[in-house]
Amino acid sequence: MTIPFNKPFTIGPELEYIADAVARGHLSGDGHYTRLCHRWLEQKLGAKRALLTHSCTAALEMAAMLCDIQPGDEVIMPSYTFVSTANAFVLRGAVPVFVDIRPDTLNLDEKLIEAAITAKTRAIVPVHYAGVACEMDQIMDIAHRRRLLVVEDAAQAVLSEYKGRRPGAIGHLGCLSFHETKNVISGEGGALLVNDAALVERAEIIREKGTNRSKFFRGEVDKYTWVDIGSSFLPSELIGAFLWAQLERAESIIARRQQLCAVYREALQDLADEGLLTLPQVEPEGVSGNGHMFYLFTRTAAERGPLLAHLKTAGVHAVFHYVPLHASPAGRKFGRTGGALPVTENLADRLVRLPLYYGLGEDEVRKITATVRQFFERR
Repeated sequence: MTIPFNKPFTIGPELEYIADAVARGHLSGDGHYTRLCHRWLEQKLGAKRALLTHSCTAALEMAAMLCDIQPGDEVIMPSYTFVSTANAFVLRGAVPVFVDIRPDTLNLDEKLIEAAITAKTRAIVPVHYAGVACEMDQIMDIAHRRRLLVVEDAAQAVLSEYKGRRPGAIGHLGCLSFHETKNVISGEGGALLVNDAALVERAEIIREKGTNRSKFFRGEVDKYTWVDIGSSFLPSELIGAFLWAQLERAESIIARRQQLCAVYREALQDLADEGLLTLPQVEPEGVSGNGHMFYLFTRTAAERGPLLAHLKTAGVHAVFHYVPLHASPAGRKFGRTGGALPVTENLADRLVRLPLYYGLGEDEVRKITATVRQFFERR
């Protein structure tokens, strides 16, 4: 039996809601189910305005527009992140400035941010890796003092917690993902969280192709027209219908993933105690993750390939994660580093992600961990 790295799932009435959306006769953006999703995100996360998008990439691109990023502006972010984090700002002509990560959370090291700020810096983009929140109090303090905007890449952090708040709803803007590899899914999909009231109206305009169409449908203007830059960022109502069924059960989805992470940790802890591998560190005080992923570190970079091959032979599909952006061809072309990145370079070469999805059974987790154990006991 092969255990995949990820497996999309339905948890309730997804297909029923999709059929209902069709019956309602509205399949383009901002229908009944999309509005339900907006309301849930605003209430559960505390955002002033939530807007579904067709991907988290789209939400990041909207955020770059809302930040009024201009050619030559600089945007601080970690190198250890998905390409969309940087691409959204490069598309506006900005220069990503890559800063090192913390060894405990793999998040942007808040202590290194100020040294990377220049007269050209416009925004900071913290990425909540594995759903564990960045040190947002310090990041927001830096942003306030230096008059910078904060765009949270919270793609992996739906319903995580940071000192009683939700990641994505702390900075000026936040971006979520509902890609099929995330906790709560719609196949493709995302959302922009607008937490600064001054940005809400323009966010609606940018999302509606640069028009004031949203104001027209609320009866605030007698016709709508082109008023700003924008693009077509709305998802289909079919996406909203599928997503709504998942959001209704989001807490139980996350509880299940957290339970699986606990099984992983318990089964591998003795190997970590022996120094054969390293497990993720305990979450910082006041921070609660959402069970988005379970990963481990091999002792050396040379050990990772053989471990992945051993797992594959046993029918377990495990993977490594990001190639640091500062080391990529496009990263070298469009960005620059804001100092040395030794933690990024070391950990990126040793990280292994193990399968984790809602339908994964505890017996399957035990097979995976037994296979990992077999690899290290033979070496």
